[in-house]
Amino acid sequence: MTLNNFEEYEDPILYDQENETYMPEIPFLLKWAFKKQGFIIDLACGTGRVTIPLAENGHRLIGVDIHKGMLDEARKKSGQLDLQIEWIEQDCTKLNLNAKSNLIYSVGNSFQHFLTNEAQDELLSSVNNHLEMGGVFIFGTRFPSVEELLQPPTEEYWKTYTDRETQHTVDVFTISEYDSLDQIQHYTTIRKYKNQDGNLIDEKSTNIRLRYVFPKEMERLLNAQGFEILHLYKDWKETPVTNDSYEMIYVCKKIR
Repeated sequence: MTLNNFEEYEDPILYDQENETYMPEIPFLLKWAFKKQGFIIDLACGTGRVTIPLAENGHRLIGVDIHKGMLDEARKKSGQLDLQIEWIEQDCTKLNLNAKSNLIYSVGNSFQHFLTNEAQDELLSSVNNHLEMGGVFIFGTRFPSVEELLQPPTEEYWKTYTDRETQHTVDVFTISEYDSLDQIQHYTTIRKYKNQDGNLIDEKSTNIRLRYVFPKEMERLLNAQGFEILHLYKDWKETPVTNDSYEMIYVCKKIR
């Protein structure tokens, strides 16, 4: 895996502003952390959005990410908190942690950053190699619904927030276009900055590619890599997956 698809993450502070209040995974992961015991591995941990809250609840974690800037921000955020976190800069498809865990997770739909069949295989092989037998891997990925994949490539409003540094209003829009052959969605995020008078003063855009996987395809992929699917949910509240789901949350056990 390389950094050529990470334009969206070049500004870790911006990433946190737009995502830090989104934490639906925490109660779910805390339950599994209590069940499995021992240290936990957070793959594609970013700025520690989920890693740090789990550590604040008394768990010991290894946070792994390929992006140095995101890890630097994670270290900065956790530096004064006296938490049991080891931050490691590594490619998740080529993990070499010299340790095995009973619980590995990857949130934020990070699975979709692995764009090819080979990258997905390498990721799951790395996870398998770092799990104890019977250990659990938890991850989420967006559900490939018709509404999600076949929306027209036009600007759609996402959210508005106030930039903490400048106090400018930021209106965020997205444009997406799906490539059916590669199962990849080309996704553009547009941020429009307005001053206190409501006048547009700047506009910036970032691009990212996201791979979609269909449920039966994922079932075969996980089985081939030595995993059994224990649970499949549509959200972190353990709601059963349906045709109108937005996400697929997988709980998998290493069986070989």
